[in-house]
Amino acid sequence: MKQGKEVENPESRFFAVLLAAAKLPGVRINREAYLRSALARHCSEEEIRRAIEETPAAAGITVELLDKVANDSIRYETAKVSALSAAAGMPGIFALPATVPADLAQYVGHMLRIAQKLAYLYSWPDLFADEGEGVDDATMSVLTLFFGVMFGTQSANVAVGKVAGMMSKQVAKKLPQKALTKGVIYPIVKKSAAYLGVQMTKQSFAKGVSKAIPIIGAVVSGGLTLSTYLPMAKRLKKHLAGLPLADPSRRVTEEDVVDGEVMEEHETFASADPELHARDTTAVMLDEDPRP
Repeated sequence: MKQGKEVENPESRFFAVLLAAAKLPGVRINREAYLRSALARHCSEEEIRRAIEETPAAAGITVELLDKVANDSIRYETAKVSALSAAAGMPGIFALPATVPADLAQYVGHMLRIAQKLAYLYSWPDLFADEGEGVDDATMSVLTLFFGVMFGTQSANVAVGKVAGMMSKQVAKKLPQKALTKGVIYPIVKKSAAYLGVQMTKQSFAKGVSKAIPIIGAVVSGGLTLSTYLPMAKRLKKHLAGLPLADPSRRVTEEDVVDGEVMEEHETFASADPELHARDTTAVMLDEDPRP
């Protein structure tokens, strides 16, 4: 994902915001620490150890139990982002130039937090294994698709399902790099990014309007976040929970893998460049949260 000085087109604008949000303190979730904390009340030490070393599905943890844990994480993140959004609505119109851009970055950061938590619960690999500030192209691509699912785009649903199918057959604990950066999935990533860039522009304007009047703006801002962030998180949860990757009965076979890369099926993507379903939602914000 090359980021030049010009970020005027929607695709580049989205990637720029995503990269900026990924660098905010508290945005990146430590997979091991999160799984240990989230599963502690529900699973044995052996199940937790295997969930961390392999995946929750490999540990035999049921999707029903993971759904309960996921709902706890969604409630926590939603409460946090809604409260912070309401706080940002307090200053009023004179603070708009400062609060609106920060609001967008914070909101995207909270989307990143819940996307990581849900991914780790439903057996996706560590998205930020590298301790550096950078984000590799495969991670950028899969996060873009996750956001597309959250915004309700059918093409992103299809693409995430395809990637999950590859992951379920893959011995190596990593994303399918080629498919996400050069293969049939990448055009959907680019199309999703362009759509998301347009939506973020609309949402930034709507969010700015909601903040124009102090006090009232705080109520409206917090309410908009609650009414949009929660269903978006639930939409991603439902989709990830329904994929074969999260199914404890799935088992990887060596013959499905060649040199650490999944052998791509010969089917083609009928939806490689589909019309994305517009779904206007109003974005809000996030705050640094030390909780893993």
